[in-house]
Amino acid sequence: MHPTLDWTVGPFTAPDDGRADLEGPDDRDLLDAYSRTLVDVAERVSPSVINLDVTHRVRSGHERGGSGSGVVFTPDGLALTNSHVVHGARRLRATLPDGSAFDADLIGDDPDTDLAVVRLNASGLTPAVLGDSSRIRVGQLAAAIGNPYGFQCTLTAGVVSALGRSLRSVSGRLIDNVIQTDAALNPGNSGGPLVNSRSEVVGINTAVIRMAQGLCFAVPVNTASFVAVHLIQHGSIRRAYLGVAGQNIPLTRRTVRALQLPVQSSVLIVSVEPSSPAERAGLRKGDVLIALDSTNIGSIDDLHRFLTGRMIDRSLTATVIRDGGVKDLLVVPGGRPT
Repeated sequence: MHPTLDWTVGPFTAPDDGRADLEGPDDRDLLDAYSRTLVDVAERVSPSVINLDVTHRVRSGHERGGSGSGVVFTPDGLALTNSHVVHGARRLRATLPDGSAFDADLIGDDPDTDLAVVRLNASGLTPAVLGDSSRIRVGQLAAAIGNPYGFQCTLTAGVVSALGRSLRSVSGRLIDNVIQTDAALNPGNSGGPLVNSRSEVVGINTAVIRMAQGLCFAVPVNTASFVAVHLIQHGSIRRAYLGVAGQNIPLTRRTVRALQLPVQSSVLIVSVEPSSPAERAGLRKGDVLIALDSTNIGSIDDLHRFLTGRMIDRSLTATVIRDGGVKDLLVVPGGRPT
């Protein structure tokens, strides 16, 4: 006969293997400290997080609603959010966690970084503290606060999964140095803050990879601060403009060797806009752009990174491959049309 197991025995005593004498914090103490950190983050940052109700006018003449999140960073009502939340909005309404609601105005937005600044028609608000995203490290605690599916001031927590990612914005440009996190984001979180353990905003939540788990992204707050200053002053970010459309192409080994080129790929110019800086410089359809002012241009993204606002009205040397040889042209980028 098999012995009958007795499930009514007294408390189990673990064998003494010596590990109980090891020094170190109790797991419960660590979990309590983790919980206290998140409670503090929620209590300190949540009052600064807004729910944005957005009304857009569509081509049919009807209105379409949307929503997102934002974070107040000045007492007089300036708040950061995503461009894709508020771009082209006809009406904005911001609601704070205490239920108070205010009309809001769009100060400016920048689709290239997916950032925007709005102003609430209110004063005496509680601003969040903006941190320094250059100081964060992979593995640090990260908490996201927002309004997913309209559930106000929802906090999710995770870690900084990776740094230095690139994410393509709705305009087609790459947003560089993006923060990757596994703090869960859902529709409605867009524009809300990513926060560190000291309750400092280190990023603006912007995107998730759909059909994946734990692949979420935030624009660094240092980028957001830079963009916000320009949006407040000018309503937009000025970027240099050439007036060409191009596509990435590989260069053959024979071409690279024959012309002694420093790049293996470049940008084929497929069209030149009339009366543009490129046309005035003599750039043509079929030219292969390999450099601007000795900066190698190996892709469209390299071209976008180079054409910052500092390049507006500067005389630049555009190096192209034309008719089997290398040719230098003088081009003066203008400000990009809105």
